[in-house]
Amino acid sequence: MTATATATTPPAVAVRRPSTPSLGQVFRAVARAEWTKMRSVRSTMWTLAVTVGLAVGFGALVGVSQVNSWDTLTPVERLRFDPTSLSLSGLFLAQMAIGVLGVLMITSEYATGQIRATLGATPRRMTVLAAKAVTFAAVVVTVGLVASFGAFGIGQAIFSGKHIGVSLGDRGILRAVVGGALYLAAVGTLGLGLGTILRRTAGAIAALVGLLLVIPLVSTFLPAAWNDDLTRYLPAQAGMAVFRVVPDATSLSPWAGFAVLVGYAAVSLVVGAVLLTRRDA
Repeated sequence: MTATATATTPPAVAVRRPSTPSLGQVFRAVARAEWTKMRSVRSTMWTLAVTVGLAVGFGALVGVSQVNSWDTLTPVERLRFDPTSLSLSGLFLAQMAIGVLGVLMITSEYATGQIRATLGATPRRMTVLAAKAVTFAAVVVTVGLVASFGAFGIGQAIFSGKHIGVSLGDRGILRAVVGGALYLAAVGTLGLGLGTILRRTAGAIAALVGLLLVIPLVSTFLPAAWNDDLTRYLPAQAGMAVFRVVPDATSLSPWAGFAVLVGYAAVSLVVGAVLLTRRDA
């Protein structure tokens, strides 16, 4: 009697290949990394705190000055009096802190060489820039809401001494206060775009200051008709219409002005994205 050996085939084992992460998964991971970078740098937190301090403090100073001069205003000046815009006037100073922070969001990585590690970990460069912009804008909107509501509340408390204050329930007030936070986010994003284009902190800050402060100053030397037509379309002058309640014949409507500012920021980001994909890190 002989034994017959039977050959058996081992069962096939399915090999699972690692799945490629989706664009949404990559974006969320990069956004978390950008948030970690932001909150781990002490200067970022200090800059955001200074933003709130400038908005609230300078707005309070303007409010006190206006209350002290209220009795000397003419009837026409009183009709043009805008307690909301005046209480938010500190945003004009706060925008510079936010704009510089937007520049540093990317130029600091070029200065330290960290941009190579960032782009090495995430080769999709446009995704990196988009995550930076969205994360930064979300943080600035949050801080801007604190600054705007704080400045508005203190300003109206000051104005109440002359019974010239307003409340959030009045027409256009809530839009203006929230608009102040959106304004800061748009200016910060503009700074981020300029930083991406120029890659150097000094140059990008100079370009930002030129757009927000120098060009409006130079335009005052133009003939009045040209000055009015040009100034209303400059970034800061157009964007500030969103936190103005009393109509101003020399400026755009609130949301049209804000759209112009967003357009500047969007163009800077688009140009920055194109250059980011074409240049070496």
